[in-house]
Amino acid sequence: MKRSRRAGADESMKTADRPPLVLLVDDFQDNREMYAMYLEHAGMRVAEASNGHEALDQAFSLLPDLIVMDLSLPGIDGWEATRRLKADERTKKIPVVALTSHALEGYSEGARAAGCDAFVTKPCLPEQLLNEIRKVLAAS
Repeated sequence: MKRSRRAGADESMKTADRPPLVLLVDDFQDNREMYAMYLEHAGMRVAEASNGHEALDQAFSLLPDLIVMDLSLPGIDGWEATRRLKADERTKKIPVVALTSHALEGYSEGARAAGCDAFVTKPCLPEQLLNEIRKVLAAS
């Protein structure tokens, strides 16, 4: 189920004084809630999606500043969702941070090939994810 936290009615109208909007995509509600609470506490706005279809819908309608994408999702997986986002003019410049439990060698390279700008392995502490998000936002 998609939800939006602390998000205004018109997210496409970004201003310099508004905190970044992060789209958090994970099929496990507990993960979304934990990371969303931490990111909100750090001053970010958070929207959520639980699968690849919702991720695409949310990304196209909200145009977030950054997307945290679980790669193992039902329906359209995070790999394909990221490829579609990077192929679309509206969303191709939005940074994507891959968040996955797949720690095997080669997964980070595969995520980058799909269009991810960074790669974080689960389980990770919310602070680790926040630090990666800040690093990617500062670079973009």
